[in-house]
Amino acid sequence: MAEQVIIRRLGAKADGIAETSSGSVFVPKVLPGETVTIERDGSHARLVSVDEASPERETPFCPYFEACGGCATQHMKHDFYRAWKQETLVHTLRQARIEAPVEPLIDAHGEGRRRVTLHVRFPDRAMHVGFMAPRSHQIVEIAFCPVTEPALKDQAPTIARAIGEHLKGPRKPLDVQITATKTGFDVDVRGYGPLKDQDRIRLIDLAASLDLSRLSIHGDVIVERRPPAITMGRADVVPPAGSFLQATKLGEETLAGLVTEACARAKRVADLFAGAGPFALRLAEKADVHAVEFDKGAMVALDKAARATLGLRRITTEARDLFRRPLLTPELNTYDAVVLDPPRAGAEAQAKQLAASKVPLVVSVSCDAATFARDAAILMGNGYRLERVIPVDQFKHSPHLEVVGILRRDVVKKRR
Repeated sequence: MAEQVIIRRLGAKADGIAETSSGSVFVPKVLPGETVTIERDGSHARLVSVDEASPERETPFCPYFEACGGCATQHMKHDFYRAWKQETLVHTLRQARIEAPVEPLIDAHGEGRRRVTLHVRFPDRAMHVGFMAPRSHQIVEIAFCPVTEPALKDQAPTIARAIGEHLKGPRKPLDVQITATKTGFDVDVRGYGPLKDQDRIRLIDLAASLDLSRLSIHGDVIVERRPPAITMGRADVVPPAGSFLQATKLGEETLAGLVTEACARAKRVADLFAGAGPFALRLAEKADVHAVEFDKGAMVALDKAARATLGLRRITTEARDLFRRPLLTPELNTYDAVVLDPPRAGAEAQAKQLAASKVPLVVSVSCDAATFARDAAILMGNGYRLERVIPVDQFKHSPHLEVVGILRRDVVKKRR
């Protein structure tokens, strides 16, 4: 049943919140002050119409925005969007009882996302290729995605559809991850079972017809026609198939610039949750770096790139699960600075070890404001001062935000 409500405020995920006699209702793609008609589904609702629009509303630039779950904020005017995103971070810090100056939001969208994952589904006799609708497994079919790099914008759906056609026999749900690299497209497909020899041959031929650099299934490389290289500082890195990568090229450069600036005086740095080396390879231009990452393939890629790059100082690598085996205090005490860039779950175990250490500088990079605040609070409760908080918007048009925090120890603990 349709009903009319007034949106009072926005939540952290960009949903509008209306207060009703039966509790809060969350409505996507609306703005504070708007009167809207909705259809409820529990505490969430589908937007039927905007009856009284906010002056901060603008027309979304993507024709798929209303149906697609990929973007959440294209209906917001630029200044409102920036203020909301920054205030969301401030509010999250306050909830963790952290009062720190938050610097202006840095726009790091650049040319757009350099990686996209498209879903291929077979709910009926037809094949459907696109993104998921909000809070749904229904596919919104797309012909292009305007928030990706130009090379991906039109080509990504074409590639995903061609792969779906080749692998549609079992009608299994597929996720096709496509990354734009300096040597072409790197494609990793998830959801398909073991390949038969004839399937591999057909996929090798398909990779040639699509001019892909590399094609893999669940990280298993089917064919590598050219090494899919990503430039990181002076180095060219070939990451493992499907491995972590910063969302945009400008986002990586911006984050790395903030990290290297903070560590400018450090002679020995530990780069934890290092990935394939976006920070380590740049830090090594001035410092010795020890890079630690759970993904062994990423460590191999980093080591190979470091050895092939002139002018870098010593980089050592270690494959280690930092959630279960964080670097311990005696290990940490040998470094002038530690860089943390964990997944969304944060680095609580590692933060506790750092809190007991003598490390004078910690640079925390996070894609989740809540876990950033939790980990920062652990350090601040043990002698660290949160000197700078810099929000970096490489997930533009979404509620996600990258945060860089620079923490220094005010008083160095005496050795026992």
